[in-house]
Amino acid sequence: MKIEKIKTQILIIGGGTAGCYAALTIAENSDAKTLICEKAHIKRSGCLAAGVNALNAYIVEGRTPQDYVEYVKKDADGIVREDLLLTMSERLNKVTERLEQLGLVILKDEKGKYVTRGNRNLKINGENIKPILAQAVENLPNVSILNRVNIIDYAVENNRINGAFGIGIENNTFYIIEADAVIIATGGAAGLYKPNNPGFSRHKMWYPPFNTGAGYAMGIRAGAEMTTFEMRFIALRCKDTIAPTGTLAQGVGAKQINSLGDVYETKYGITTSERVYGTVNENLEGRGPCYLKTEGITHEQDESLIKAYLNMAPSQTLKWIESGKNPSQQNVEIEGTEPYIVGGHTASGYWVDTNRATTIKGLFAAGDVAGGCPQKYVTGALAEGEIAALSAVDFIKNHKAQSIDKEKIDKQKSEIKKFIGENNSNFTIEQLEEAMQTVMDSYAGGIKTNYRFNEKQLDIADYKIKQIYQLTDRLHADDFQELMYIYELRERLTVCQSVIAHLKARHETRWHSFAENLDYPEKDNKNWKKYVNSRLENGEIKIILRELVKGGTQFEHNN
Repeated sequence: MKIEKIKTQILIIGGGTAGCYAALTIAENSDAKTLICEKAHIKRSGCLAAGVNALNAYIVEGRTPQDYVEYVKKDADGIVREDLLLTMSERLNKVTERLEQLGLVILKDEKGKYVTRGNRNLKINGENIKPILAQAVENLPNVSILNRVNIIDYAVENNRINGAFGIGIENNTFYIIEADAVIIATGGAAGLYKPNNPGFSRHKMWYPPFNTGAGYAMGIRAGAEMTTFEMRFIALRCKDTIAPTGTLAQGVGAKQINSLGDVYETKYGITTSERVYGTVNENLEGRGPCYLKTEGITHEQDESLIKAYLNMAPSQTLKWIESGKNPSQQNVEIEGTEPYIVGGHTASGYWVDTNRATTIKGLFAAGDVAGGCPQKYVTGALAEGEIAALSAVDFIKNHKAQSIDKEKIDKQKSEIKKFIGENNSNFTIEQLEEAMQTVMDSYAGGIKTNYRFNEKQLDIADYKIKQIYQLTDRLHADDFQELMYIYELRERLTVCQSVIAHLKARHETRWHSFAENLDYPEKDNKNWKKYVNSRLENGEIKIILRELVKGGTQFEHNN
């Protein structure tokens, strides 16, 4: 194992959407030396790796940023941070224009105006959106990129972050990185629950399987305050391919129907969680399978759908081609995915102030790891990357990091050597991952239980997840690639414990399916219109209940 020590002014962990835009913003507003550490390769990493066919957060003509705040607030049933939503929404159009300047093709009508899709969306040709962002970052003079470097833990002393530790997956290097400020932009957590498709196809899922909740886990371990992990995200997707349904619903106006042909979406509601809940319930009551009604759409709409899915989910286009039937000739069957923890769609993540500072001094969060601000999508992640970057630039003017404590370095080194050393394990990494997913599926509201749970089940889940975590101490890695898999598993298990604690803490059912609590099946605005936050103290997750932050006023952690 080689050891390399690096010093930088700003460290960005994660070279995805938010991380790339944070680097661009830093370069445009300072000469600060910046380092991006990316587990994969920045050209095709993060949620944009395969491309997208729309920008789902944009303020169209006749709408205002406050309108977007109200839309998100309604969808999340009030459990949002209005200050975060407003500061994000105010930047959506600016970052969209910047993307276009960088080379993204945004479709326009004959008058030269952006082609909208619904009230908040723009159509794009987005297959190359990530390479466009990556190239812009690679050309920056003060920005360095370490690809294939997996950050495994923060270096925190007295609630002040001084850097982080990482492993070079391809060069067997242990990195000690000192930084005056750190921006965490690693994305959310997939793979906690058993997915729709088992075995060989288990990674055919809604959210990238390489997003393991690393940023959440490092924050939890370091004692950062986290928020709203009980608001899980379950995507409504095309069956088998797990392709997006929004393109069908918004692009061609496809309605949700059951096997009898009845439109059921109006019966249950059209918020994100209600769409999933309605589908689950129709199946439970014997009126499944459920579909998005595309039969009878025009030839032009057929063509647009086939092309649109090539931009982001080609498996769906291939399914239509293989069946010999276009969407106009067959409705598209739909199903819910397993639950995910992702702050870009729900409010899960770090508890941040309006400037995206976490409760750990010097650590800023952007994108899917930043809590309180749902429905960010691509442009919202860019906006938060910009806000976090400006805050970090301001922070380093008056704050310098301390040297990382030698004892902490030695502890990390010895842990790595233990995993790489003698093989005394009775289990493989894959076996423990499967055990974790089975526990979460059976006892913490997975697909098997139709996303429902009760307190007794959560107690069992908590006990079993802690047992599995203890077993990871005895895992063995033959190389640094397998070492990364061990850390990924431990990250997921850490996030699982937080999710279970949050699900147990909220004594109501505010979001059907997302948090379907059988002990408390009704919504309780009187007692639970508040945030469920948490912090790890003395090895146990302590729940903190906070009142709602209303309006666009500046929120600081001393409030």
